[in-house]
Amino acid sequence: MQNHRFALCIKNEDCDDLEKRKIYQALSDEEAEKEGYIRVIDESGEDYLYPQSYFVIVPLPPEAQEALQLSE
Repeated sequence: MQNHRFALCIKNEDCDDLEKRKIYQALSDEEAEKEGYIRVIDESGEDYLYPQSYFVIVPLPPEAQEALQLSE
């Protein structure tokens, strides 16, 4: 199984597509991360960039990753 990153939303100022205290799948985007952003699959089901300060990366066991995974 491929290892994925997940992020806990801790802030959602002016973002209707993010829910605080919810875990989102984070996608790799090195360029965005250099600029202080993180790419996540939000409530719309699409991936968008948000400020890194809105999230905390959380380690999850493989079973939880599989249950939360939205895309390959």
